[in-house]
Amino acid sequence: MWLIDLFTATDSVAHVVLLYAVVIAIGVYLGKIKVGGVSIGVSFVLFAGIAAGHIGFTASPNILSFLQEFGLILFVFMIGLQVGPGFFASFKHDGITMNVLAAIMILLNIAVMFACYYLFFDTSNPRNLPMMIGTLYGAVTNTPGLGAASEALSSIFPKNEVPQIASGYACAYPLGVLGIIGAMIAVRFICRVKLENEEKKLTLEEEENESVKPHHMTLEVTNSYLEGKKLMQVHAFLNRDFVCSRILHDGHVSIPNRNTIFHKGDKLYFVCAEADAEAITAFIGPSAEVDWEEQDVPMVSKRIVVTRASMNGKTLGKMHFSRIFGVNVTRVTRQGMELFASPSLALQVGDRIMVVGREDEVNRVASILGNSIKRLDAPNIATIFIGIFIGILFGSIPIMIPGIPVPVKLGLAGGPLIIAILIGRYGYKVHLVTYTTTSANLMLREIGLVLFLASVGIKAGAGFAETVVAGDGLKYVYTGFLITVIPILIIGVIARLKYKFNYFTLIGMIGGTYTDPPALAYSSSICSKEAPAVGYSTVYPLSMFLRIFLAQLLVLFFCR
Repeated sequence: MWLIDLFTATDSVAHVVLLYAVVIAIGVYLGKIKVGGVSIGVSFVLFAGIAAGHIGFTASPNILSFLQEFGLILFVFMIGLQVGPGFFASFKHDGITMNVLAAIMILLNIAVMFACYYLFFDTSNPRNLPMMIGTLYGAVTNTPGLGAASEALSSIFPKNEVPQIASGYACAYPLGVLGIIGAMIAVRFICRVKLENEEKKLTLEEEENESVKPHHMTLEVTNSYLEGKKLMQVHAFLNRDFVCSRILHDGHVSIPNRNTIFHKGDKLYFVCAEADAEAITAFIGPSAEVDWEEQDVPMVSKRIVVTRASMNGKTLGKMHFSRIFGVNVTRVTRQGMELFASPSLALQVGDRIMVVGREDEVNRVASILGNSIKRLDAPNIATIFIGIFIGILFGSIPIMIPGIPVPVKLGLAGGPLIIAILIGRYGYKVHLVTYTTTSANLMLREIGLVLFLASVGIKAGAGFAETVVAGDGLKYVYTGFLITVIPILIIGVIARLKYKFNYFTLIGMIGGTYTDPPALAYSSSICSKEAPAVGYSTVYPLSMFLRIFLAQLLVLFFCR
C-alpha cells in the first residue's frame, strides 16, 4: 500500500521529508510545554528523534549524516555571524574579568566531568569517555558543542562504530536546564543577596553613568579668544569629542565644517558626552535659546539606514559629508548601540546614522546611503555561503601537534565558526555585506539546529534503550547534574564575594557562560533592569566559541 511505503521506504525523498517534518514538528511543539515555568525549547527535537529512531522510523545512514553535518555547519556559522561584531569588544573594561570567570567556569565543567568519569565509570571501556563528553554538553545545555564533539568523533572512529553520544546529552539536558536556575538561586542564598537592594544599586549606577549619554546644547560664543578661530582649531584645543551640527551667524543658519570660522555672538548647536558639557560650555560661552526650526533655512534631523552595499566599509571621514553634502553626522547606531561619529568609523550595512542639514541635502545623502528598509529584509546569501566555503577549507587544514600522531583539524564546526566570527567583525574590510536581520539569522540558525538535532536523535534512537535504560543512564543523569551545578556554585560565590558583582549581572553572566536562553529568561523575569542581558551578552561570544572549540579538543586529545 502506498501509505505504508511512504513510511517505510527509507531511501525515498518523500519518506525522508516526512520523517524530518514529523520529528521536528512534534519536537518543537512538545518543547514549548513548561514545567515549573521552564521549557526545554527546540532541543526537544532531539528527544522526538530518539523516539522515532527507537521505533524504527528512520532513513538511510548516508542521508542522516549529510543532513546532520549540513545542519551543524549552518547553525554554527549563523551563530558566528551573530556574535562576531561583539566578540572582541566583549573584552573591554569589566568584560575582561567576566570573560575570565566564564572561561574558568567552562574549564571547571570539564574538570568535574573528568572527576565523575574516573569516580563512577569503567575507564577501560573506550566508549565511556565519549559518552561523558556528550553528558557534559547536555549538562551545560550547549548543542553546538555536542555537534562539534560528534563531528570530531566521526574522524577518529570507524564509520560504523562512532559512539552516539546524544544519549548522554539527552540524559543530562533536562536537569541541566533546571540545575542552572537552581544553582543561581543557591548562590543568592549562600551570599545572602536581597533582590531589592541589588535593584537599588543598579539604579544608582545608571544615574552615575548618565554622563556617557549624548548631550545636546546651544551655546553662544562669548570667549574673545575664539574670534577668527576655525572649528578644527577649537576641537584640537579642547581635545574632547563633540559635534557642532548648526551655527547661527548674522541671522543665517548653516552647517559648520572643520574650516568654519567662529565669531563672538555666534550661536552653535553641540552634541557631546554629558561629562564634557561643562568644560565645553566654560570654554565657548553660556547656554542660549534658539528655535532652530524657525530660522531662515530650516534644518532637519533624520535617521538614515545604510542599505547600499557599496557603502560597506567606507569611513565617515572619506565620505566628506560636511564638505560635499553640507550635512553633519552626529551619531551612528549599530546593533542597538550608539557610536560616536568619528571620522575613522567605518560604515556597515544596517547602520542607522543621524544626519543634520537642509532637508533637500539630507534627502540627497539618504539616496546615496540607500535608506531602503526592504533591502535589509533579505539575508545576504552569497556572503553566508562564501563564508561556509572558506570555513570548511579552514576547518580541513591539518595541524600537527607534538605528541599527537594524527594531525588535528578544526573540522566542520570549528572552521566555519571561526571564519564566521572574523567575517562578522571584519567582513566589511573586504566588501562582504554581513548584515542579516535578527529574524533572518534566527530562522537560518533554527533550521540548521533542528536538522542537526533530528538527525542525531534518529541515529541514537536505535540503541537508546540499551544504553540508557539497561546501561548507565542514571549515572549520566546525576553526573550531569554535578557538572552543571558545582562550577556555578564555586564561580558564582567568588564573583559575588571577591569581585562584588551585582547579583543580576552575575546570573546573566552564568546564563551566558552556559549559553542557556531559559536561564536568561529567568534572570530577566526577576529584574526590571538590563543587567542580566548585559552580563549574558558580555560572555556569550567567548563562551560559545570555547564550548565548541574545546569539544573537539577533548575528543581529539583524550578519545583516541
